[in-house]
Amino acid sequence: MKPVGLLGGTFNPVHHGHLRAAIETKEVLDLARVHLIPLLIPPHRDPPEVSAHLRLSMLQAATADEPALLADDREIRRGGVSYTIDTLIQMRDEMPETPLCMILGTDAFAWLHTWREWEHLIELAHIIVVHRPGTDLPKDVPANRLLRERETCKKEDLQDSPAGSFLSMAIPFLEISSTRIRSILHNGQNPRYLLPDSVLEIIRKERLYL
Repeated sequence: MKPVGLLGGTFNPVHHGHLRAAIETKEVLDLARVHLIPLLIPPHRDPPEVSAHLRLSMLQAATADEPALLADDREIRRGGVSYTIDTLIQMRDEMPETPLCMILGTDAFAWLHTWREWEHLIELAHIIVVHRPGTDLPKDVPANRLLRERETCKKEDLQDSPAGSFLSMAIPFLEISSTRIRSILHNGQNPRYLLPDSVLEIIRKERLYL
């Protein structure tokens, strides 16, 4: 059974860096698809200035023609603070035997120990940490010490069980950030080619990030 990936974030706005990272991970690990899950209320930062429904609309527009990527609105529909543990519990109930792969960048991995019930995440999903080629994962963080006990280097291990493995992988990253795009828009400059045209159309129509 092919695993299903999930990649959460504010997607404020979604850009080609998000989308390429999801596609690269999907292809390297032979995932069935990747759920891109915009959060409603972040646990560790102020809520985005753009509403969750507009961020979801941009994500839906960005993924409309790509069947490997799914804009998943479960955290918005659930309401309240968006905790990953709740999302994994819900997805595990829906797909009890399907391998789930929670995809993280190195920044999120470094702070994983601050997430709610973080030690139990690996009981519900495999944890995949993606990083740039030539870089290493943070070593002196609690998550590293726990997850190294579950480490694998074989993608086949992800298909053999629904959860429980930790895998790190290097993939090409586009040097694009939502922060930079917001700054470009705020300064009246053109962000085209940093994000899909369909997303830029919504931003201009709704006059976002001005």
